[in-house]
Amino acid sequence: MADRGRDVRLLVAGIGLIGARHLRHALEMPEIDVVGCIDPALTQSEVPHFTTIADVDVEADGIVIATPSHLHAEHAEAAAARGWHMLIEKPVAHSVAAADRIVDAAARAGVQVLVGHHRRHHAHVSALKKMLDNGAVGAPVLASLIWAMKKPDAYFAQNWRAGADGSPVMINLVHEVDLLRFLFGDVVSVAGVGSNAQRGAARVESGAVVLGFEGGMAATIAFADTTPSPWGFEAGTGENPNIATTGEDYLRIAGTQGAVSFPSMTLWSGAADWSQAPDSKVQDVVRNVPLTAQLAHFVDVAAGRAAPLVDAVEGRRSLDVTLQIEAAVAPRMKASACA
Repeated sequence: MADRGRDVRLLVAGIGLIGARHLRHALEMPEIDVVGCIDPALTQSEVPHFTTIADVDVEADGIVIATPSHLHAEHAEAAAARGWHMLIEKPVAHSVAAADRIVDAAARAGVQVLVGHHRRHHAHVSALKKMLDNGAVGAPVLASLIWAMKKPDAYFAQNWRAGADGSPVMINLVHEVDLLRFLFGDVVSVAGVGSNAQRGAARVESGAVVLGFEGGMAATIAFADTTPSPWGFEAGTGENPNIATTGEDYLRIAGTQGAVSFPSMTLWSGAADWSQAPDSKVQDVVRNVPLTAQLAHFVDVAAGRAAPLVDAVEGRRSLDVTLQIEAAVAPRMKASACA
């Protein structure tokens, strides 16, 4: 296993926005020995640098794959062939077929895959899940979520983000889908409408989605990457250093006995019907750093001490719903940008 008494010898592939954060956190964790990073565009690094996975000539136990999603299957197959456990950034892949390649490669090689839906490791999300499971709002009836951020123009300068792969559905809403699935179970229906009216690029940039869940509840997601609003998971929780913190709630959940808003964790309860005003109480939660918690979990996965919280099959399920959303909203884009 890892050198110098550490649990896992780790590689990080793809040193972009999220890959750089993984690398920084991993370097700070005593249980991880970062043995190299992989990125053809990288010119300098704190650790040994390799251009491709094939170039890696050091011993490793695991790898963080934070490369563009259309490369995930190729890179996962190469990593599996080397016997490395994998933490693959969300979405697990760019297509269901590619996700199946990852599932098959990991099974053949006998390695574990943890998909980087790091919100499941967020202390507030864990507390919300426990609150719902304990019946704090009764049976969930509906949820309403807004993710509305304005991405700077420079964000789309990278070629892979300039077209359809830069859609906020695949990059951002996949997080919302996985969060809602974690809270409420399987999605059985998807409907939506989308637009690219502001930037006019060949990708959806805003829209609204209705998800129907197996248990009978419904959730709406309103999304946009063209508005500097205060509403979004990252803005509300402050968990992403690249996004300004507002502290505003972006998710509201209503049940048969009350409601809760997130991330303030404000619980509304005590009203029998609309003639009574519910009482409100903020639930205290000790904050954590979800990417660090996810890496710590990956250490346990790679060391054989835990099963992945979000394995490749579960990541595939969230991807499938996200692709259904993309299909539902894309046909309603401005025709001139899609020609």
